[in-house]
Amino acid sequence: MLLCEILARAVERWPEREAVTCGGRRFRYADLGERVRRMARAFAARGACGKARVATLLPNDHVHLEAYHAAALAGAVLVPINVRLHAGEIASVLDDAECRLLLAAEELEPPARAAAARSAARPELLVAGEGGSLERALAAAPDGPPVAPPGAPDDVAQLYYTSGTTGRPKGVMLSHRNVGAHALAAVTELGLVETDVWLHAAPMFHLADAWAVFAITWVGGRHVLLPRFEPSRALELLERERVTRTNLIPTMIHRLLAEPGVAGRDWSALRLLLSGGAPIAPAVVRRLVETFRCEYAQTYGMTETSPYLTLSLLRDHHRALPAEEQLRIRARTGRAFRGIELRVVREDGTEVRADDREVGEIVVRGASVTRGYWRLPAETAAAIRDGWLHTGDLATIDAEGYVNIVDRKKDMIITGGENVYSTEVENVLYRHPAVLEAAVIGVPDERWGETVHAVVALHPGAAATGRELIEFCRGELAHFKCPRSVEIVDALPRLGSGKLDKRSLRARRAGGDSGGAREPV
Repeated sequence: MLLCEILARAVERWPEREAVTCGGRRFRYADLGERVRRMARAFAARGACGKARVATLLPNDHVHLEAYHAAALAGAVLVPINVRLHAGEIASVLDDAECRLLLAAEELEPPARAAAARSAARPELLVAGEGGSLERALAAAPDGPPVAPPGAPDDVAQLYYTSGTTGRPKGVMLSHRNVGAHALAAVTELGLVETDVWLHAAPMFHLADAWAVFAITWVGGRHVLLPRFEPSRALELLERERVTRTNLIPTMIHRLLAEPGVAGRDWSALRLLLSGGAPIAPAVVRRLVETFRCEYAQTYGMTETSPYLTLSLLRDHHRALPAEEQLRIRARTGRAFRGIELRVVREDGTEVRADDREVGEIVVRGASVTRGYWRLPAETAAAIRDGWLHTGDLATIDAEGYVNIVDRKKDMIITGGENVYSTEVENVLYRHPAVLEAAVIGVPDERWGETVHAVVALHPGAAATGRELIEFCRGELAHFKCPRSVEIVDALPRLGSGKLDKRSLRARRAGGDSGGAREPV
Protein backbone atom coordinates (compact mmCIF):
# COMPACT_ATOMS: atom_id res chain seq x y z
CA MET A 1 0.00 0.00 0.00
CA LEU A 2 0.95 3.69 -0.31
CA LEU A 3 0.71 5.89 2.77
CA CYS A 4 -1.51 8.44 1.02
CA GLU A 5 -4.28 5.82 0.99
CA ILE A 6 -4.60 6.00 4.80
CA LEU A 7 -5.77 9.63 4.91
CA ALA A 8 -7.86 9.23 1.75
CA ARG A 9 -9.77 6.39 3.43
CA ALA A 10 -10.35 8.45 6.60
CA VAL A 11 -11.62 11.46 4.62
CA GLU A 12 -14.01 9.24 2.67
CA ARG A 13 -15.38 7.45 5.74
CA TRP A 14 -15.43 10.24 8.35
CA PRO A 15 -15.41 13.64 6.59
CA GLU A 16 -17.27 15.45 9.40
CA ARG A 17 -15.38 13.87 12.29
CA GLU A 18 -12.92 16.07 14.17
CA ALA A 19 -9.43 15.00 13.15
CA VAL A 20 -7.08 17.58 14.67
CA THR A 21 -6.96 19.72 17.79
CA CYS A 22 -4.04 22.16 17.68
CA GLY A 23 -4.09 25.12 20.04
CA GLY A 24 -7.27 27.02 19.26
CA ARG A 25 -7.70 25.38 15.85
CA ARG A 26 -9.80 22.31 15.12
CA PHE A 27 -10.05 20.51 11.77
CA ARG A 28 -12.45 17.90 10.48
CA TYR A 29 -11.09 15.08 8.36
CA ALA A 30 -12.52 16.86 5.31
CA ASP A 31 -10.53 20.00 6.27
CA LEU A 32 -7.37 18.00 6.88
CA GLY A 33 -7.75 16.26 3.53
CA GLU A 34 -8.13 19.57 1.67
CA ARG A 35 -5.10 21.16 3.34
CA VAL A 36 -3.02 18.06 2.59
CA ARG A 37 -4.08 18.08 -1.06
CA ARG A 38 -3.11 21.74 -1.37
CA MET A 39 0.23 21.12 0.32
CA ALA A 40 0.96 18.19 -1.99
CA ARG A 41 0.18 20.35 -5.03
CA ALA A 42 2.41 23.11 -3.63
CA PHE A 43 5.23 20.55 -3.28
CA ALA A 44 4.71 19.34 -6.83
CA ALA A 45 4.69 22.90 -8.20
CA ARG A 46 8.19 23.30 -6.73
CA GLY A 47 9.47 20.01 -8.12
CA ALA A 48 9.24 18.27 -4.74
CA CYS A 49 7.55 15.11 -6.01
CA GLY A 50 8.60 11.84 -7.58
CA LYS A 51 11.05 10.85 -4.80
CA ALA A 52 12.40 14.36 -4.17
CA ARG A 53 13.21 15.07 -0.53
CA VAL A 54 11.23 17.53 1.61
CA ALA A 55 12.66 18.43 5.02
CA THR A 56 10.69 19.68 8.03
CA LEU A 57 11.87 21.72 10.99
CA LEU A 58 8.61 21.84 12.89
CA PRO A 59 7.20 21.36 16.40
CA ASN A 60 4.20 19.13 17.11
CA ASP A 61 1.59 21.12 15.20
CA HIS A 62 -0.99 20.59 12.48
CA VAL A 63 1.48 21.64 9.76
CA HIS A 64 3.80 18.81 10.76
CA LEU A 65 0.93 16.33 10.66
CA GLU A 66 -0.11 17.65 7.24
CA ALA A 67 3.45 17.44 5.91
CA TYR A 68 3.66 13.71 6.65
CA HIS A 69 0.52 13.07 4.63
CA ALA A 70 1.30 15.62 1.89
CA ALA A 71 4.75 14.19 1.19
CA ALA A 72 3.17 10.75 0.76
CA LEU A 73 0.51 12.18 -1.57
CA ALA A 74 3.12 13.99 -3.67
CA GLY A 75 5.33 10.92 -3.87
CA ALA A 76 8.08 12.85 -2.06
CA VAL A 77 10.35 11.62 0.72
CA LEU A 78 9.82 13.40 4.05
CA VAL A 79 12.98 14.21 6.05
CA PRO A 80 11.97 15.24 9.61
CA ILE A 81 14.78 17.18 11.32
CA ASN A 82 15.43 17.49 15.04
CA VAL A 83 14.42 21.03 16.05
CA ARG A 84 17.30 21.21 18.54
CA LEU A 85 20.01 21.00 15.91
CA HIS A 86 22.26 23.95 15.08
CA ALA A 87 22.22 25.51 11.63
CA GLY A 88 25.38 23.67 10.59
CA GLU A 89 23.94 20.32 11.64
CA ILE A 90 20.70 21.06 9.82
CA ALA A 91 22.67 21.99 6.69
CA SER A 92 24.50 18.64 6.86
CA VAL A 93 21.18 16.78 6.78
CA LEU A 94 19.90 18.95 3.94
CA ASP A 95 23.06 18.22 1.96
CA ASP A 96 23.14 14.48 2.63
CA ALA A 97 19.50 14.08 1.63
CA GLU A 98 19.72 16.67 -1.17
CA CYS A 99 16.50 18.29 0.00
CA ARG A 100 14.53 20.43 -2.44
CA LEU A 101 12.25 22.03 0.15
CA LEU A 102 12.54 22.94 3.83
CA LEU A 103 9.38 23.62 5.86
CA ALA A 104 10.11 25.49 9.08
CA ALA A 105 8.10 26.94 11.94
CA GLU A 106 8.11 30.70 12.26
CA GLU A 107 10.05 30.57 15.52
CA LEU A 108 12.66 28.34 13.86
CA GLU A 109 13.08 30.53 10.79
CA PRO A 110 16.53 31.94 11.80
CA PRO A 111 18.36 28.57 12.02
CA ALA A 112 16.35 27.24 9.06
CA ARG A 113 17.29 30.21 6.88
CA ALA A 114 20.94 29.99 7.96
CA ALA A 115 21.00 26.24 7.24
CA ALA A 116 19.36 26.66 3.82
CA ALA A 117 21.92 29.31 2.91
CA ARG A 118 24.83 27.08 3.98
CA SER A 119 23.49 23.98 2.24
CA ALA A 120 24.86 23.04 -1.15
CA ALA A 121 21.38 21.64 -1.92
CA ARG A 122 19.93 25.18 -1.71
CA PRO A 123 16.42 24.10 -0.70
CA GLU A 124 13.55 26.54 -0.98
CA LEU A 125 12.40 27.64 2.48
CA LEU A 126 8.69 27.74 3.29
CA VAL A 127 7.83 29.25 6.67
CA ALA A 128 4.70 28.14 8.52
CA GLY A 129 2.47 30.48 10.47
CA GLU A 130 -0.23 33.02 9.73
CA GLY A 131 0.88 35.04 6.72
CA GLY A 132 3.97 32.87 6.26
CA SER A 133 5.25 31.74 2.89
CA LEU A 134 3.83 28.24 3.40
CA GLU A 135 0.25 29.50 3.81
CA ARG A 136 0.70 31.68 0.73
CA ALA A 137 1.94 28.64 -1.18
CA LEU A 138 -1.12 26.64 -0.11
CA ALA A 139 -3.46 29.44 -1.18
CA ALA A 140 -1.71 29.66 -4.57
CA ALA A 141 -1.58 25.89 -5.14
CA PRO A 142 -3.20 25.01 -8.46
CA ASP A 143 -6.64 23.47 -8.42
CA GLY A 144 -7.24 20.03 -9.78
CA PRO A 145 -7.28 16.45 -8.67
CA PRO A 146 -4.88 15.21 -5.98
CA VAL A 147 -1.32 14.59 -7.04
CA ALA A 148 -0.94 11.03 -8.32
CA PRO A 149 1.94 9.50 -6.34
CA PRO A 150 4.44 7.69 -8.52
CA GLY A 151 6.32 4.65 -7.42
CA ALA A 152 5.52 1.58 -5.39
CA PRO A 153 5.12 0.39 -1.79
CA ASP A 154 8.84 -0.34 -1.48
CA ASP A 155 9.85 3.20 -2.45
CA VAL A 156 11.32 5.32 0.33
CA ALA A 157 8.64 7.40 2.07
CA GLN A 158 10.59 8.85 4.99
CA LEU A 159 14.24 9.45 5.78
CA TYR A 160 15.14 9.78 9.46
CA TYR A 161 18.60 10.81 10.59
CA THR A 162 19.70 8.92 13.67
CA SER A 163 20.72 10.75 16.81
CA GLY A 164 24.38 10.15 16.16
CA THR A 165 25.19 8.52 19.51
CA THR A 166 27.79 6.32 17.80
CA GLY A 167 29.23 8.80 15.33
CA ARG A 168 28.09 10.46 12.11
CA PRO A 169 24.27 10.53 11.76
CA LYS A 170 22.92 8.11 9.19
CA GLY A 171 19.75 8.44 7.14
CA VAL A 172 17.41 5.53 7.88
CA MET A 173 15.23 4.70 4.89
CA LEU A 174 11.63 3.73 5.63
CA SER A 175 9.37 2.69 2.77
CA HIS A 176 5.63 3.03 2.39
CA ARG A 177 5.45 -0.69 3.16
CA ASN A 178 7.54 -0.32 6.34
CA VAL A 179 5.46 2.54 7.78
CA GLY A 180 2.12 1.12 6.63
CA ALA A 181 2.85 -2.34 8.04
CA HIS A 182 3.79 -0.80 11.39
CA ALA A 183 0.67 1.36 11.47
CA LEU A 184 -1.59 -1.64 10.87
CA ALA A 185 0.29 -3.71 13.46
CA ALA A 186 -0.16 -0.89 15.99
CA VAL A 187 -3.90 -0.74 15.27
CA THR A 188 -4.28 -4.45 16.01
CA GLU A 189 -1.78 -4.72 18.88
CA LEU A 190 -3.13 -1.70 20.77
CA GLY A 191 -6.76 -2.17 19.78
CA LEU A 192 -7.02 1.35 18.35
CA VAL A 193 -10.57 2.44 17.52
CA GLU A 194 -12.33 5.47 16.04
CA THR A 195 -13.09 6.93 19.49
CA ASP A 196 -9.42 7.10 20.42
CA VAL A 197 -7.83 10.47 21.12
CA TRP A 198 -4.04 10.55 20.83
CA LEU A 199 -1.84 13.21 22.42
CA HIS A 200 1.23 13.93 20.30
CA ALA A 201 3.52 14.74 23.23
CA ALA A 202 6.79 13.08 22.22
CA PRO A 203 8.48 14.87 19.29
CA MET A 204 6.91 14.24 15.88
CA PHE A 205 10.30 14.53 14.18
CA HIS A 206 11.11 11.27 15.94
CA LEU A 207 9.45 7.88 15.58
CA ALA A 208 8.61 7.85 19.28
CA ASP A 209 5.50 9.69 18.07
CA ALA A 210 5.49 9.87 14.25
CA TRP A 211 4.10 6.34 13.84
CA ALA A 212 0.83 7.54 15.41
CA VAL A 213 0.31 10.04 12.56
CA PHE A 214 -0.69 7.09 10.38
CA ALA A 215 -2.03 4.60 12.95
CA ILE A 216 -4.50 7.05 14.51
CA THR A 217 -5.57 8.32 11.09
CA TRP A 218 -6.13 4.70 9.98
CA VAL A 219 -8.95 4.30 12.53
CA GLY A 220 -10.32 7.84 12.23
CA GLY A 221 -9.17 8.89 15.69
CA ARG A 222 -8.43 12.44 16.85
CA HIS A 223 -4.96 13.98 16.96
CA VAL A 224 -4.28 16.39 19.84
CA LEU A 225 -1.04 18.29 19.34
CA LEU A 226 1.28 19.63 22.03
CA PRO A 227 3.88 21.89 20.32
CA ARG A 228 6.37 21.84 23.21
CA PHE A 229 6.35 19.56 26.19
CA GLU A 230 5.49 21.40 29.37
CA PRO A 231 4.21 19.18 32.21
CA SER A 232 1.35 21.47 33.25
CA ARG A 233 0.20 21.94 29.64
CA ALA A 234 0.44 18.21 28.92
CA LEU A 235 -1.69 17.38 31.96
CA GLU A 236 -4.21 20.04 30.96
CA LEU A 237 -4.59 18.58 27.47
CA LEU A 238 -4.74 15.00 28.71
CA GLU A 239 -7.61 15.88 31.03
CA ARG A 240 -9.52 18.51 29.01
CA GLU A 241 -9.38 16.77 25.62
CA ARG A 242 -10.24 13.39 27.14
CA VAL A 243 -7.11 11.80 25.69
CA THR A 244 -7.34 8.01 25.64
CA ARG A 245 -3.74 7.11 24.73
CA THR A 246 -0.29 8.59 24.35
CA ASN A 247 3.37 7.65 24.29
CA LEU A 248 5.80 9.38 26.65
CA ILE A 249 9.54 9.16 26.97
CA PRO A 250 10.79 8.51 30.54
CA THR A 251 11.95 12.07 31.20
CA MET A 252 8.40 13.29 30.44
CA ILE A 253 6.96 10.72 32.83
CA HIS A 254 9.26 11.90 35.63
CA ARG A 255 8.20 15.51 35.06
CA LEU A 256 4.48 14.66 34.98
CA LEU A 257 4.70 12.66 38.19
CA ALA A 258 6.46 15.58 39.90
CA GLU A 259 3.59 18.00 39.14
CA PRO A 260 1.55 18.98 42.23
CA GLY A 261 -1.89 17.41 42.40
CA VAL A 262 -1.38 15.10 39.42
CA ALA A 263 -3.02 12.09 41.11
CA GLY A 264 -6.19 14.02 41.95
CA ARG A 265 -7.15 14.91 38.39
CA ASP A 266 -9.77 13.22 36.22
CA TRP A 267 -8.05 10.46 34.26
CA SER A 268 -11.20 8.46 33.55
CA ALA A 269 -10.79 8.75 29.75
CA LEU A 270 -7.18 7.57 29.78
CA ARG A 271 -6.90 3.93 28.70
CA LEU A 272 -3.23 3.36 27.92
CA LEU A 273 0.09 5.04 28.60
CA LEU A 274 3.06 3.82 26.61
CA SER A 275 6.67 4.68 27.30
CA GLY A 276 9.59 4.29 24.98
CA GLY A 277 12.91 5.76 23.95
CA ALA A 278 14.75 4.47 27.02
CA PRO A 279 14.32 1.81 29.73
CA ILE A 280 12.14 2.73 32.69
CA ALA A 281 12.64 1.55 36.24
CA PRO A 282 9.97 -0.66 37.87
CA ALA A 283 9.62 1.84 40.71
CA VAL A 284 8.62 4.52 38.21
CA VAL A 285 6.12 2.17 36.55
CA ARG A 286 4.48 1.58 39.92
CA ARG A 287 4.05 5.32 40.52
CA LEU A 288 2.75 5.83 36.99
CA VAL A 289 0.06 3.14 37.30
CA GLU A 290 -0.98 4.34 40.75
CA THR A 291 -1.19 7.96 39.59
CA PHE A 292 -2.97 7.66 36.23
CA ARG A 293 -4.98 4.50 37.03
CA CYS A 294 -4.80 3.11 33.49
CA GLU A 295 -3.09 0.36 31.52
CA TYR A 296 0.64 0.80 30.99
CA ALA A 297 3.05 -0.84 28.58
CA GLN A 298 6.71 -0.35 27.88
CA THR A 299 7.82 -0.32 24.28
CA TYR A 300 11.18 -0.90 22.65
CA GLY A 301 12.09 -0.07 19.12
CA MET A 302 14.45 1.66 16.74
CA THR A 303 14.28 4.20 13.96
CA GLU A 304 15.31 1.31 11.72
CA THR A 305 12.13 -0.63 12.61
CA SER A 306 9.41 2.03 12.23
CA PRO A 307 9.84 1.82 15.40
CA TYR A 308 8.28 -0.85 17.64
CA LEU A 309 9.90 -4.23 18.15
CA THR A 310 8.42 -5.21 21.51
CA LEU A 311 5.52 -4.37 23.78
CA SER A 312 5.04 -5.29 27.44
CA LEU A 313 1.25 -5.52 27.44
CA LEU A 314 0.01 -8.29 29.69
CA ARG A 315 -1.35 -11.47 28.19
CA ASP A 316 -4.75 -12.64 29.45
CA HIS A 317 -3.31 -15.24 31.84
CA HIS A 318 -0.99 -12.63 33.40
CA ARG A 319 -4.00 -10.76 34.81
CA ALA A 320 -4.59 -13.52 37.33
CA LEU A 321 -1.11 -13.00 38.77
CA PRO A 322 -0.44 -10.96 41.94
CA ALA A 323 -0.12 -7.21 41.40
CA GLU A 324 3.63 -7.20 41.99
CA GLU A 325 4.20 -9.90 39.38
CA GLN A 326 2.06 -7.98 36.88
CA LEU A 327 4.16 -4.90 37.59
CA ARG A 328 7.35 -6.86 36.94
CA ILE A 329 6.04 -7.93 33.51
CA ARG A 330 4.90 -4.41 32.62
CA ALA A 331 8.36 -3.06 33.43
CA ARG A 332 10.08 -5.53 31.10
CA THR A 333 11.06 -4.70 27.55
CA GLY A 334 8.26 -6.98 26.32
CA ARG A 335 7.45 -9.62 23.73
CA ALA A 336 7.74 -9.26 19.96
CA PHE A 337 5.48 -6.71 18.28
CA ARG A 338 3.08 -8.05 15.67
CA GLY A 339 4.82 -8.81 12.38
CA ILE A 340 8.28 -8.92 13.96
CA GLU A 341 10.47 -12.01 14.21
CA LEU A 342 12.84 -11.56 17.14
CA ARG A 343 15.75 -13.67 18.37
CA VAL A 344 18.35 -13.17 21.08
CA VAL A 345 21.65 -14.61 19.90
CA ARG A 346 25.19 -15.27 20.99
CA GLU A 347 28.22 -13.99 19.10
CA ASP A 348 28.18 -17.12 16.92
CA GLY A 349 24.54 -16.52 15.91
CA THR A 350 23.03 -19.33 17.98
CA GLU A 351 20.09 -18.49 20.21
CA VAL A 352 20.61 -17.99 23.94
CA ARG A 353 18.77 -20.14 26.45
CA ALA A 354 15.24 -18.86 27.18
CA ASP A 355 16.00 -18.77 30.91
CA ASP A 356 15.90 -14.99 31.45
CA ARG A 357 19.55 -15.16 32.47
CA GLU A 358 21.84 -15.68 29.49
CA VAL A 359 22.56 -12.40 27.66
CA GLY A 360 22.71 -12.05 23.88
CA GLU A 361 22.09 -9.52 21.12
CA ILE A 362 18.60 -8.85 19.80
CA VAL A 363 18.25 -9.48 16.05
CA VAL A 364 15.02 -8.90 14.13
CA ARG A 365 13.33 -9.04 10.75
CA GLY A 366 9.88 -8.16 9.47
CA ALA A 367 7.85 -5.94 7.16
CA SER A 368 8.49 -2.81 9.23
CA VAL A 369 12.31 -3.19 9.21
CA THR A 370 14.35 -0.81 7.06
CA ARG A 371 16.20 -2.03 4.02
CA GLY A 372 19.17 0.10 5.04
CA TYR A 373 20.88 3.45 5.33
CA TRP A 374 20.72 6.22 2.74
CA ARG A 375 23.68 5.88 0.38
CA LEU A 376 25.71 3.91 2.95
CA PRO A 377 26.02 0.36 1.59
CA ALA A 378 28.86 -0.64 3.93
CA GLU A 379 26.95 0.44 7.05
CA THR A 380 23.84 -1.30 5.73
CA ALA A 381 25.73 -4.55 5.17
CA ALA A 382 27.23 -4.35 8.67
CA ALA A 383 23.81 -3.89 10.31
CA ILE A 384 21.70 -6.29 8.20
CA ARG A 385 23.23 -9.73 7.86
CA ASP A 386 21.46 -12.71 6.31
CA GLY A 387 18.22 -10.74 6.39
CA TRP A 388 18.42 -10.01 10.14
CA LEU A 389 18.91 -6.51 11.56
CA HIS A 390 21.46 -6.58 14.38
CA THR A 391 20.22 -4.05 16.93
CA GLY A 392 23.29 -3.76 19.13
CA ASP A 393 21.03 -4.19 22.19
CA LEU A 394 21.85 -6.85 24.77
CA ALA A 395 18.99 -8.72 26.43
CA THR A 396 17.72 -11.86 28.07
CA ILE A 397 14.60 -13.77 26.98
CA ASP A 398 12.23 -15.94 29.00
CA ALA A 399 10.18 -19.01 28.15
CA GLU A 400 7.19 -16.87 27.08
CA GLY A 401 9.29 -14.83 24.67
CA TYR A 402 9.48 -11.70 26.83
CA VAL A 403 12.82 -9.99 26.47
CA ASN A 404 14.50 -7.64 28.88
CA ILE A 405 17.20 -5.28 27.66
CA VAL A 406 20.17 -5.06 29.94
CA ASP A 407 22.31 -2.65 27.91
CA ARG A 408 23.54 -1.42 24.60
CA LYS A 409 26.60 -3.34 23.43
CA LYS A 410 28.57 -0.11 23.52
CA ASP A 411 27.20 0.89 26.93
CA MET A 412 28.14 -2.33 28.73
CA ILE A 413 30.83 -1.71 31.33
CA ILE A 414 33.66 -4.21 31.79
CA THR A 415 35.32 -3.71 35.15
CA GLY A 416 38.00 -6.11 36.34
CA GLY A 417 36.84 -8.63 33.73
CA GLU A 418 33.22 -8.53 34.97
CA ASN A 419 30.31 -7.33 32.82
CA VAL A 420 28.12 -4.63 34.37
CA TYR A 421 24.88 -3.66 32.65
CA SER A 422 24.10 0.00 33.18
CA THR A 423 20.31 -0.44 33.32
CA GLU A 424 20.60 -2.79 36.31
CA VAL A 425 22.49 -0.15 38.29
CA GLU A 426 20.18 2.65 37.12
CA ASN A 427 17.11 0.70 38.27
CA VAL A 428 18.56 0.44 41.77
CA LEU A 429 19.36 4.16 41.87
CA TYR A 430 15.76 4.93 40.90
CA ARG A 431 14.60 3.17 44.06
CA HIS A 432 16.28 5.83 46.18
CA PRO A 433 13.59 8.36 47.15
CA ALA A 434 15.79 11.37 46.31
CA VAL A 435 16.69 10.28 42.77
CA LEU A 436 14.76 11.80 39.87
CA GLU A 437 16.95 10.54 37.00
CA ALA A 438 20.11 8.49 36.71
CA ALA A 439 22.59 7.51 34.01
CA VAL A 440 25.39 5.01 34.53
CA ILE A 441 28.50 4.90 32.34
CA GLY A 442 31.94 3.31 32.40
CA VAL A 443 34.97 5.53 32.89
CA PRO A 444 38.59 4.51 32.17
CA ASP A 445 40.58 3.16 35.08
CA GLU A 446 44.23 2.00 35.03
CA ARG A 447 43.68 -0.85 37.47
CA TRP A 448 40.21 -2.14 36.52
CA GLY A 449 39.98 -1.11 32.87
CA GLU A 450 36.73 0.69 33.63
CA THR A 451 34.86 1.64 36.75
CA VAL A 452 31.17 2.36 37.23
CA HIS A 453 30.24 6.05 37.33
CA ALA A 454 26.74 7.41 38.01
CA VAL A 455 25.36 10.80 37.01
CA VAL A 456 22.26 11.64 39.02
CA ALA A 457 19.64 14.40 39.13
CA LEU A 458 17.62 14.71 42.34
CA HIS A 459 13.97 15.55 42.91
CA PRO A 460 13.41 19.28 43.58
CA GLY A 461 14.05 19.94 47.26
CA ALA A 462 15.56 16.49 47.84
CA ALA A 463 19.05 15.90 49.21
CA ALA A 464 21.49 13.02 48.93
CA THR A 465 25.25 12.71 48.79
CA GLY A 466 27.24 10.61 46.38
CA ARG A 467 28.48 8.49 49.28
CA GLU A 468 24.90 7.85 50.38
CA LEU A 469 23.90 6.71 46.88
CA ILE A 470 26.91 4.41 46.63
CA GLU A 471 26.04 2.79 49.96
CA PHE A 472 22.42 2.44 48.86
CA CYS A 473 23.55 0.51 45.78
CA ARG A 474 25.83 -1.67 47.89
CA GLY A 475 22.78 -2.79 49.82
CA GLU A 476 21.22 -4.12 46.61
CA LEU A 477 24.03 -5.13 44.25
CA ALA A 478 27.32 -6.96 44.16
CA HIS A 479 30.05 -4.45 45.00
CA PHE A 480 31.72 -4.67 41.59
CA LYS A 481 28.45 -3.44 40.01
CA CYS A 482 28.11 -0.43 42.27
CA PRO A 483 29.23 3.06 41.32
CA ARG A 484 32.72 3.99 42.41
CA SER A 485 31.88 7.64 41.78
CA VAL A 486 28.71 9.68 41.66
CA GLU A 487 28.17 13.08 40.08
CA ILE A 488 25.07 15.03 41.11
CA VAL A 489 23.81 17.45 38.46
CA ASP A 490 20.81 19.72 37.93
CA ALA A 491 19.66 17.84 34.81
CA LEU A 492 20.90 15.02 32.58
CA PRO A 493 21.77 15.78 28.96
CA ARG A 494 19.35 14.44 26.39
CA LEU A 495 19.13 14.05 22.66
CA GLY A 496 16.26 15.59 20.69
CA SER A 497 14.48 12.23 20.81
CA GLY A 498 14.47 12.39 24.61
CA LYS A 499 17.02 9.62 25.07
CA LEU A 500 19.80 10.12 27.58
CA ASP A 501 22.90 11.42 25.84
CA LYS A 502 25.46 9.05 27.36
CA ARG A 503 27.94 9.92 24.64
CA SER A 504 28.19 13.50 25.92
CA LEU A 505 28.54 12.23 29.50
CA ARG A 506 31.46 10.06 28.44
CA ALA A 507 33.03 12.92 26.50
CA ARG A 508 32.73 15.21 29.51
CA ARG A 509 34.38 12.64 31.76
CA ALA A 510 37.15 12.12 29.23
CA GLY A 511 37.84 15.85 29.35
CA GLY A 512 38.50 15.79 33.07
CA ASP A 513 37.13 14.72 36.44
CA SER A 514 33.65 16.21 36.88
CA GLY A 515 33.74 15.92 40.63
CA GLY A 516 31.15 14.19 42.77
CA ALA A 517 31.59 11.66 45.52
CA ARG A 518 34.19 8.99 44.87
CA GLU A 519 34.28 5.61 46.58
CA PRO A 520 37.85 4.34 47.00
CA VAL A 521 38.66 0.92 45.54
